Amino acid sequence: MKDSLEPGFRDPNPCRVIGVLDDGAASLDATALAHLRTADLVIGATRQLQTLAAEIRPEARQRDLGGALAQVPGWVDAARAEGLRVVVLASGDPLCHGIAAYLGARLCLDALEVLPNRSTLQLACARIGLAWQDATIVSIHGCDAGEWAAGAEPGHGLYRLAQALRQHDRLLVLTSPDNSPDRVARLLLAEGLGEDFQLAVAECLLQPGERVRSGLSAAEAATLRFADPNVLLLWRVQPRQPAVRFGLADAAYAQRQPDKGLITKQEVRAVSLARLQLCADSRVWDIGAGSGSVGLEAARLCPQGHVWAIEKNADDVAIAARNRAAMGLSNHTLVHGKAPEHLDRWPDPDAVFIGGSGGELAGLITLCLARLRPGGWLVMNFVTLENLATATQALTDAGAVWDVLQLQAARSKPILQMHRMAAENPVWIVCAQRGTAPEEAST
Repeated sequence: MKDSLEPGFRDPNPCRVIGVLDDGAASLDATALAHLRTADLVIGATRQLQTLAAEIRPEARQRDLGGALAQVPGWVDAARAEGLRVVVLASGDPLCHGIAAYLGARLCLDALEVLPNRSTLQLACARIGLAWQDATIVSIHGCDAGEWAAGAEPGHGLYRLAQALRQHDRLLVLTSPDNSPDRVARLLLAEGLGEDFQLAVAECLLQPGERVRSGLSAAEAATLRFADPNVLLLWRVQPRQPAVRFGLADAAYAQRQPDKGLITKQEVRAVSLARLQLCADSRVWDIGAGSGSVGLEAARLCPQGHVWAIEKNADDVAIAARNRAAMGLSNHTLVHGKAPEHLDRWPDPDAVFIGGSGGELAGLITLCLARLRPGGWLVMNFVTLENLATATQALTDAGAVWDVLQLQAARSKPILQMHRMAAENPVWIVCAQRGTAPEEAST
């Protein structure tokens, strides 16, 4: 007998994962029906087992996977060890946000045979004539995510959808009774995208109560209720405006008036962001956010990442929030507080920027170095000799690897019919990484 790892090996008795639509047996071809009718164990959701009850042998075992997903691989393994024929029922295409990928990751791939059906997303697009080859599929078919609020963190169940809305023009969304189309419509309104998308909702596909409502605005959909199950389609009607990711002019940011200044200036911001060594999925802390300029540009540079920002001045928090809304960002969380408040709730960062410390500089440096993920960078800006001295001493005490760059820019200013150079205040940019502990260095 061939080893299961050899090329071309096929298990003689695989678990069949069969895609089913809501019209039950009518959606199955002859092969799928034959496997279902001869199965010794059928695993599926309550609704699927009820819909297909006439096609399941009376003596066959049945298991409801509702609330028991983690047990399904064990059920399959045990049944196959007895030589039983096993069928797992899935919705539509089992490899499109379905159970087949989950089982494949926990069982030998050779132990599965997937018999796909049409996806409900495919059917919904067909109903309204929406081409879907370039659409992005997002599933919010999970636990109740709660209503969306601007600045929500990555753990929110609608977070991935909020990011996708910023980056894509067509989205196909697998909903749930709690995370429903009206809730998504309210997300659009909260993110200032209410005029950017039209919506269609396909309810109860292939059932007697099927209904498709198309051409809805977010404002309309936010007040409606939709029959379950349903799928949601969104397409952009207002073109996305190309966004400058790096090096925005200072004037692009709202700032405190009349005393402008709580903003990291363009030249210093560019160097500081470069030294943070950001990746597309970086987690970033912005401590002492001021007007938010560094953290907001970091959020643009990390579309698959997230920025957590904190600012102790309430007026500046309001300004930073206005800047976030103007820039159309959904991967930026802003809180009012004085670090190290809130930092214990945030995930360990890949990069930390400190623009203001509220008198807690030495302690913040120690904390940030301890929390930095491997290879992460801590970047700080200072305009006073005292803070520079405090920082370098704290870094030395912590055994960090650090360097200092003094940056002094001069900008041209008109004078009569000519121009002169006006110097900006010098800024020290301090960059640091965790040092190597003695025991690490010896290994």
